[in-house]
Amino acid sequence: MSANPPHPDNTLEKTLRYRWLIFAILSGGYILVYFHRLAPAVVAVDMMHDLKADGTLLGLLGSAYFYPYAMMQLPAGLLADSWGPRRTITLFSLIASFGALILGLAQTVTIAIIGRSLVGLGVAMLFVPTMKVLIEWFTPREFARMTGILLAMGGVGSLIATSPLALLTEWLGWRSAFLIVASLTLVLAVLVWIIVRDRPADFSWQGPAESVYRRLTAADLAAGVRIILANRYFWPLAAWFFFHLSIFFAFGGLWGGPFLQEVYGFDRTTSGQILSMLAVGLIIGAPLQSWLSERLDRRRKPVLILSSLMTVGMTALLAFATANLSLLALHLLCLLLGVFAAASVVIGFAATKELFEVRIAGTAIGLINLFPFAGGAILQPLLGSILQRSGRTADGFTLAGYQNAFTLLFIIALIALLSSLLIKETRNRYPGQN
Repeated sequence: MSANPPHPDNTLEKTLRYRWLIFAILSGGYILVYFHRLAPAVVAVDMMHDLKADGTLLGLLGSAYFYPYAMMQLPAGLLADSWGPRRTITLFSLIASFGALILGLAQTVTIAIIGRSLVGLGVAMLFVPTMKVLIEWFTPREFARMTGILLAMGGVGSLIATSPLALLTEWLGWRSAFLIVASLTLVLAVLVWIIVRDRPADFSWQGPAESVYRRLTAADLAAGVRIILANRYFWPLAAWFFFHLSIFFAFGGLWGGPFLQEVYGFDRTTSGQILSMLAVGLIIGAPLQSWLSERLDRRRKPVLILSSLMTVGMTALLAFATANLSLLALHLLCLLLGVFAAASVVIGFAATKELFEVRIAGTAIGLINLFPFAGGAILQPLLGSILQRSGRTADGFTLAGYQNAFTLLFIIALIALLSSLLIKETRNRYPGQN
C-alpha cells in the first residue's frame, strides 16, 4: 500500500481537515480496546460452561488480557518513538485480531487463554502511540480536549460490551461475537495503515503546532524510569492505581455478570443492561471529575480521596448487602462504580504527569499504567479462587462465595483510600513551576 497521500496539499487547512479522519479511526480502535477488556463479564457464564472451566480457570482467562497489557506499557512508548505509531498500531492490531480469532474458536481453556493473551498484547499498543499522534496533529490547547473525547470513546466500548454484546450473544453465541470483533480489529489495522500518519510532516504538510517529535533511545527510557522510581511520591499513586482500578476491572471486567445471574437470577440481557451503567458512569465521570478538580482550584488530591471514599461505600454494599439490593440499587451501584472506580483514572494520570518534569511526564504515565492492569491481572483469578473454594450449587457459585469475594474488594477499597491520603497535591504544576 502506498504511503503517499492522494492530492498532496501543503496548506494548514488540509492538515486541520485530515486530522479528524485520523482521530476517528484511532477512536474506533480505542472502542475496541475497552470492548476487549470488559466483554468477558457478560459472557463469563457461557464461557465457563462451554469450556468446562471452574472459577479459578475463568479468572485466569479473564486476567490473561491484563498481564501482557501491563508489561507492554513501557515498551509502548519506546517502540512508538523508534518505529512510529502507525506501524506499531497496525502490527499489534493484527496480533489482537488473531488473538480474538483464536478465542472465538477455542475448544479448551488453554487455547482460550492464549487467544486472550494475544488480544491483551495487541491492544496494549494503541493508547500510548495514539497520544503521540495527537500531540503532532493537535495543538497543546486542543490536546486535553481530544484526550477526554478519546477516553469517552473507551466508555462507548464498555457500553457495547454490555447490553449489545448480550443481545448479540443471544442471537449468535459468544463465539460468533468474538469472531465478529476479530474481523473489526482486522479492519482497524488496515485503516490505520492506509490513512493514519505519525505527523503532518509525513505528508510534507504544515502542522498546527511545532512538532515535538523526538526518537527516544533505551538509555532515555532507563534514565527516566530511575528518576521516577526514586521519587517517594510516586509510590502512593502507584498503590492507588493498583488497588483502586483493580476493583473496576475485577467486577466490571469479569465477575459482575456471573454475580447478577447467579445471585439475583437475572438473564444475560438484564445483567448486561445493569452492567451498562458502568460504561455510562465512565463516560460521564471523566468530564465530571475534571470539572470538579478545576472548581477546586485545579487540586487533584481531594478528587482522588472522594473517589476512593465512594468506592469504599460501593464495595461495602456488595460485601454486606450482597443479595439484598433492589434493581434500582444495582443500577445505581454500577453507575457510581463507573464514575468513581473507573473515571477517576483521568485525575490519577493528571497527578502523575504533574509530579515530574515535562521531559519524563510521558514515561511516568506509561510506568504508572502498569499498576492498574497488574492489579486486575491478580485480582480476577484471586476472586475466582475464593468463589471456587466457597463451593458451588446447581445454579453456580454460592452466595457465601460472593460475600467472601466482595469482602476482599471492600478491604482493597480501604487500602486504596489510605493510599489516596498519602498522595502529594500537584495542583496542575510541574516541578519547578510557581
